[in-house]
Amino acid sequence: MGVLLDTLAEKKVLISDGAWGTMLQAAGLTTDDCPEEWNLSHPDQVQAVAKAYAQAGSDLILSDTFGGSGCKLKKMGFGDKVVEFNTAGAKNSLAAGVIVAGSVGPTGEFIEPLGDMTADEIQAVFAEQIGAMIEAGVQAICVETMSAVEEAAAAVRASKAIDPTIDVIVTFTFDATPNGFRTMMGVNPEMAVEAMVEAGADVIGSNCGNGIEAMIEITRAFRAVTNLPILIHANAGVPELIDGETVFRQSPDDFSAKVPELIEAGANIIGGCCGSTPAHIAAMKAAIAAM
Repeated sequence: MGVLLDTLAEKKVLISDGAWGTMLQAAGLTTDDCPEEWNLSHPDQVQAVAKAYAQAGSDLILSDTFGGSGCKLKKMGFGDKVVEFNTAGAKNSLAAGVIVAGSVGPTGEFIEPLGDMTADEIQAVFAEQIGAMIEAGVQAICVETMSAVEEAAAAVRASKAIDPTIDVIVTFTFDATPNGFRTMMGVNPEMAVEAMVEAGADVIGSNCGNGIEAMIEITRAFRAVTNLPILIHANAGVPELIDGETVFRQSPDDFSAKVPELIEAGANIIGGCCGSTPAHIAAMKAAIAAM
């Protein structure tokens, strides 16, 4: 058991961070930029996001490394910078002085027979990224926004092979379907739990794709089949297209009003995803204090 689970055992509920992409965009990141490259070229702006969440009350923050796998960076022209970008990303978040979970997003590739890569090849891709962050000092790994259990399991195995004591969080992104909540690859919460327990994950959960209301239902589905800690990062409401831009308009007060219900459903670590800000995190913190 690592630092994250130790802290959770002590505090019972932890506050995570909110959206990173929108915060970096507000600082000047454009759609042509590589967010992970900013860890080197704009470290002050990246550290400012981490520190803003820590000041808002986050016990746990992620790193600006979501697209930091070799598969993703190669497409951006930075295939040889995996270790450099992920090391810098870890250090930028560690500057905030709270627990840091290195963010690991999907590679964008499929494992055979759907794609061209083997499970071992995908695991090696994750190992390069995750190894750099563990070496830099992150206390946990957050494998997030996953849709395929095989890919998620490869990331968990990569983490545990490098450091068996590191706490590994895995989150999936679900859509509401006539057959309940399922990922793009057809995975439901029960299937996710079974596969991730087998792979060795320490925390399971969901991020993105849903507002906090739907996340309450997803949390209940998880809690019905597992005793593992559950992490939930909900979007700040449903996305709306305004003047060609995707906007999330749920206020911090409306967002945090659902916190007691989310905790009651079984969530142990809560934060925000798209559209959420340090103000949303501070409101969540206040809602927990009021409980």
